[in-house]
Amino acid sequence: MLNWMVWTTPVAVFFATVVVMLIAMTIWETRTPTVTRKGFLPIATTRGDRLFIGLMCAAWINLAWVGLGEKVQTWLQLPEEPSIWISAGVSAVVLLLIMRRG
Repeated sequence: MLNWMVWTTPVAVFFATVVVMLIAMTIWETRTPTVTRKGFLPIATTRGDRLFIGLMCAAWINLAWVGLGEKVQTWLQLPEEPSIWISAGVSAVVLLLIMRRG
């Protein structure tokens, strides 16, 4: 059923993290309802909005990393493509920034 996707460790960690975040946000939302607030994003957002925006940014960062990995390898004359764990770290930092300050 899931043979169409390449299930590497980073991919599995990414999806497991998303599932854990969704469960945690659901529990958090039922215990303390969210309040709309304005951060650096150009719109007023709730926690769920910021999580969605942060997850979308994380997906775009990872897709760009995978798409540009070969070119970066060529440009910087690296022996192999840069590790996907670097983009996972960058994505996590961006997500935390959006959740905290967005």
